[in-house]
Amino acid sequence: MGECRTVQRSLRTEIEHQLKERGYTLTRLSDITGINQGVLSDLLNRIPPRSMKIAHLDAFAHAFGQSQGWLYELYESECLMEGKVSRSRVIPYLVRCAEIGRWDCIDSLVSKLLDDQKNIPILFLVAEQLFTKGKRKESVPFYQFVIDTEKNSHNERFVIAQYRLFRALQGTDSEKNWKAVIQFDPYRKRLPENYQLDALLHLANVCFSLHKWQEVERYADELRELATAVFQDELRGRKMNRKIILPKTERHFVVYYGQGFLLKSAALEKQGLYEEAKKCISGYADLSEFALLDETGRIEAEKFRLWATANRYTLDVLLGNIDVLPAYTRFLIEHPKEILSGLLAILESANKHRFKVDGILEQFSNQIHDCNEYDNSIQMDRYFRFRYELATYRQYVSGMEDILRCLALSAIMKNDSDFVRCVTLFEAFRSHATNQQKIEYKQIMEGIRNEEVDFAINRFSFGTV
Repeated sequence: MGECRTVQRSLRTEIEHQLKERGYTLTRLSDITGINQGVLSDLLNRIPPRSMKIAHLDAFAHAFGQSQGWLYELYESECLMEGKVSRSRVIPYLVRCAEIGRWDCIDSLVSKLLDDQKNIPILFLVAEQLFTKGKRKESVPFYQFVIDTEKNSHNERFVIAQYRLFRALQGTDSEKNWKAVIQFDPYRKRLPENYQLDALLHLANVCFSLHKWQEVERYADELRELATAVFQDELRGRKMNRKIILPKTERHFVVYYGQGFLLKSAALEKQGLYEEAKKCISGYADLSEFALLDETGRIEAEKFRLWATANRYTLDVLLGNIDVLPAYTRFLIEHPKEILSGLLAILESANKHRFKVDGILEQFSNQIHDCNEYDNSIQMDRYFRFRYELATYRQYVSGMEDILRCLALSAIMKNDSDFVRCVTLFEAFRSHATNQQKIEYKQIMEGIRNEEVDFAINRFSFGTV
């Protein structure tokens, strides 16, 4: 029979039990945990005891061979002592609970915190810490708590929570990405100026991946307008010898100004307005006046100069000007990072204007074979469109393999319109498919019916976003 324990469970009774069971002295416990022996004595023996940090509890768990989150359900008492909320203990506790998945503890404590509106800032700070640490999925419930309980929708904390939630919800699911845009859009102009620049850039990029070209134009125009206003303020400050502090943003300021033009041009291109798109290129081709700010500015300006060159080639090719192909090919060889977007434009034009590019495809065959990685929704979309155009160009046996790739990728992205396009293309050339390709096509369709898309990742070794 084990020892009968009738004492009410608490952090300290459980820790004392572990000390007795292992025969540890405070000196030994101090050696294992790295916690000063005097601090240990205050934590366990002083009356009243010193408040325990969540880091202390984690150290005890490690010392006693317990799993992560040991006794977390009892730590709430350290956070709400004598009816008072201890921010210094609540915030690290909730962050750790989210990191290790102790949502039972979170639900219990948050339900008590939400009894008082004064505690909303605590939940916001928890969300911000998780977001900053890259724990975006874990931050979502806390931003939602803020949004659901903050009564003033013009409150800066509420608006920033809406922005962070929009950012945290981005992934490979097109439908969810679009819903996040719709939810956040009404609040974008209420953000502080520095957040607005980043928000408009991200909104435009998400809409670009969703092929919402008019929305891309609108956000790009707003981005360019805001960036221009900030830049003009800086110029006026320089003329008056006043020090102007640019808004603190995620990227260098020149990025927002240049992207306003670049995204506008790209959206016009996707709508077939090639000549209008060309006019926008001059807006970001030479940003040397911005580059004088610092070395980072010069590096970013050089990127835009490079993109302007690439996009001029792209637009010429899309207009059917095949005379630029040799120069464009040399440019792609010299700038490997532009190969995917370059080949996409060449294939799109070849399919539209009915000219052959077999030699170019052969020249870049190794890069095409190795081209299957992406780390954001825009790159994923570009990869899909490249494979789709390649399938259209090749058409028959070799093209069918690309169609299957596209079909699987559209399922991962949950993009219904792209999925339908792929099915239509496969059925148009079904008579040229091998038996194995027909079997794989059937497996993909069965997977869709059963809502299982893992086969797509396994079959084609796609990367994940």
